[in-house]
Amino acid sequence: MPTVIQHVLSRLYELGIKDVLGVAGDYAFPIEDAICSDKKLRWIGCCNELNAAYAADGYARIHGMAALSTTFGVGELSAINGVAGAYAEYLPVFHLVGMPATDVQQARRLVHHTLGNGEFDLFYNMAAPTVCARAVMTPENCVAETERLITAAKRERRPVYMGFPSDYANTPVVDTMPLKTQALPKSDPVVLKAAVTAIVDKLSASKTACILPGILVSRRGLAAKATAVVDASNLPFATMFMDKCVIDESHPNYIGMYDGKLMDKHVGAFVEGCDCVLGIGAMMTDFNSGGFTAQIDKSKSINILQNSVRVASAVYSEICMEDVLTELAKSIPRKQVAAPKAKDLGEPTGEADGKITAGYMYPRWQRMLKPNDILITETGTSSMGLGFVHMPKGSTFQNQTLWGSIGWATPAAFGAALAAPKRRTILVTGEGSHQLTAQEVSQFYRFKLKPIIFVLNNDGYLIERLLCKDPEMYYNDLAQWNYAQLPAALGCQDWFTARVTTCGQLDEAIKKAESCGTGAYIEVVTGRYEASALAQKVHDYRASLYS
Repeated sequence: MPTVIQHVLSRLYELGIKDVLGVAGDYAFPIEDAICSDKKLRWIGCCNELNAAYAADGYARIHGMAALSTTFGVGELSAINGVAGAYAEYLPVFHLVGMPATDVQQARRLVHHTLGNGEFDLFYNMAAPTVCARAVMTPENCVAETERLITAAKRERRPVYMGFPSDYANTPVVDTMPLKTQALPKSDPVVLKAAVTAIVDKLSASKTACILPGILVSRRGLAAKATAVVDASNLPFATMFMDKCVIDESHPNYIGMYDGKLMDKHVGAFVEGCDCVLGIGAMMTDFNSGGFTAQIDKSKSINILQNSVRVASAVYSEICMEDVLTELAKSIPRKQVAAPKAKDLGEPTGEADGKITAGYMYPRWQRMLKPNDILITETGTSSMGLGFVHMPKGSTFQNQTLWGSIGWATPAAFGAALAAPKRRTILVTGEGSHQLTAQEVSQFYRFKLKPIIFVLNNDGYLIERLLCKDPEMYYNDLAQWNYAQLPAALGCQDWFTARVTTCGQLDEAIKKAESCGTGAYIEVVTGRYEASALAQKVHDYRASLYS
């Protein structure tokens, strides 16, 4: 019989998880030993547990799910911020936690990585709000609980917690019954038919309509089904910030980004002026709604969620998004609706020897994007500028819009690159965020990955300067690093590195990065207040954002 940890790892492998990210720790040795002893699996050691959790987040965004391993107490608490972000943004991450042996726990021994009070369930309980299901694995419950947790992760698209006492991890499973996978919920056929009919009736009665596909489309792997609804209806669609690229932006019906009253007002006016707005997993968060400036009449809106549908004020429960989209594509009325055309950022504007401005930098980054690229952008001004680029076919834009933990992007880019090593990964991060997690750059080289990394150096936390009362308060200042020297210090041998201060230098550095055949790391120096249009608007609408 397999051991408890062997059984769990075999089931994760059957789900397509071949990499486990984490940091080694003594209570987790049985987990890590089992991973490294299994030729089908790969241990991905990260620089710290928080980085590992961020990397698992990035891995899950591209691969669909991920696995993370940490030790008891100190390791799992270091990772919990990253796990919480995965929860907020609907990313299934299996968190495997090595725990002290059962006899140690039962004797309430005062051992390391505890609070010295003999209590061993404190951290397990701390994790509860950040996962959709949890269990301490034993030889007796291993088979059944593994299936319960897998089902929960697949159903909710959120992390789960699996605790492994060190003695139980290496004990053979007791359950000898045939494996019974738990079925995912199915739609009530009567409610499904009623919901689809209500959507069709609402759209049929509307002269103008549009679609707002949301993040749940991507997280549930339903891009093809959502695209089928767009194709069948011929309706135009826009996306909000968190939802960018959930349907390919090369689609002819794409009209651009909807950001309330803040940006692209022609798109905002069209969306809010439609007789009906069909949301597909859309969430009206603060940054999705343009600081709550979006005004979509509830009586004119529909939203298809994971397990329910709302049509105006009527709610239909016990139905699955996948089934609704499948049936809707068969019956949705086809319409001809005059809508705006999607616009990109235009041509870069600036002199070759001139300082780097937002008007040059963001359009120049847009010009370098290629089909199937993975673009990872950090929380802050860099993502606000890149959110309005027009992404090429098959490419993806990733940003931690809701959780917004600065420092996320660098490890998340590493995780994304691990998940799809044949695709090009481009990371754009601010220097303030980068200082939190920069050491993970070393892992790209260690695992033979070749990203293109841009570190935007605007002398401090620019987004904080734009949001706080006094932008010159010194809590927004940073230690000055020699960023372009970091890759060499971190072991990235022969990488192309550069520090650029003019438009011409940035242009040449991009060309070199694209042709050098190695990883590339470019520090981009701008003025202290050089911000994209959206970042400036967020400053103007601070009252709306925080009220």
